[in-house]
Amino acid sequence: MNAPAQSADADRRIPVTLLTGFLGAGKTTLLNHLLRQPQMAGSAVLINEFGAVGVDHHLVEKVDERLVVLDSGCICCSVQGDLVRALKALFMRALRRELKGLHRVLIETTGLADPAPVIHTLMAEPFLSERYRLDGVVTAVDATHALDQLAAHNEAVRQVAMADRLLLTKCDLADAAQRQAVGARLALLNPGARQVEVRGGAVVPDAVFGCGLYDATGKLPDVAAWLGEEAIRAARRPPALGTWSRARAGVPARSAASADAAPASDRPRHDAGVTSFVLRFEQPLSWYEFSDGLALLLQVYGARILRIKGLLNVAGDPLPRVLQCVQHSVYPPASLPAWPDTPPYDDRRSRLVFIVRELAQDEVVSILGSFTGQAPHTGA
Repeated sequence: MNAPAQSADADRRIPVTLLTGFLGAGKTTLLNHLLRQPQMAGSAVLINEFGAVGVDHHLVEKVDERLVVLDSGCICCSVQGDLVRALKALFMRALRRELKGLHRVLIETTGLADPAPVIHTLMAEPFLSERYRLDGVVTAVDATHALDQLAAHNEAVRQVAMADRLLLTKCDLADAAQRQAVGARLALLNPGARQVEVRGGAVVPDAVFGCGLYDATGKLPDVAAWLGEEAIRAARRPPALGTWSRARAGVPARSAASADAAPASDRPRHDAGVTSFVLRFEQPLSWYEFSDGLALLLQVYGARILRIKGLLNVAGDPLPRVLQCVQHSVYPPASLPAWPDTPPYDDRRSRLVFIVRELAQDEVVSILGSFTGQAPHTGA
């Protein structure tokens, strides 16, 4: 954490997109549609299969020698060694010009995979971290079954909470009330992630790629879209007057159509306790003091911290510093080429966006405030 930030104005590492989604979300259908697009030229696809007999890769249209099957186990468990070997081999084949360019990698995980260990592998393995960068986590969500899956399966919740983008699949099979209810639930779990409705598995590459802040051209990124700060603040504002009776009845502040469309269930919800919030620091931060506070926070509460994104004003550094964390793992620190010149980010205040599970905002404020010497602002 205490290493100096590197400039990321022209990050030429190969972008990696992680495509997740619970069982039956339609990832293979999405992948087949993507592979027909000309923008996929120069892309390699890694498919993780789990089970004694792999099936999914037979359903995927051939990408010549760029299709790699990881079938020795779940990608978030025993197959991590296979993932490292596969990415190393792809890079070396491209270096030897056995592949005609390698511009992007798409990894499709099993339906039960946890994105966090894969992200950690990409960041922590020295060979990979120098040559590949995580562009983003894209999660496919079945609009016809998502509410039940999120209520029953922790894996589905984690996949949604860690996503940079959410693809609502099978929208052609779901009515308006279902789609609205699913969208509302996803917005509660991860307000900052852009939602894209998909019908018949048809999705444009722009909906899947370009989730991160950096590209090889050094173009100034859309910080507002990446952070999702305003969406998170809006989600935490008090409900409108018309929703007060529902709130008192224990119904989340959503539209009547969404609430009524949600299936009744007595099972405990696995997405209960997942919240998001934004902290803002008015004065520049000492990097070392902030780093120590963040290290303690991750050490004590890392298992409860699903995602952190931040844009920091570090004392003595004229450039904005980017912070990203997934559970206990911290992305290598990097700086943007310049501060955004559009409000509200032109005020140069530090901002941190948290998605957590069963972790009170006050605990985070207390730890970071004690190390930085300034209490972060938590209001809208």
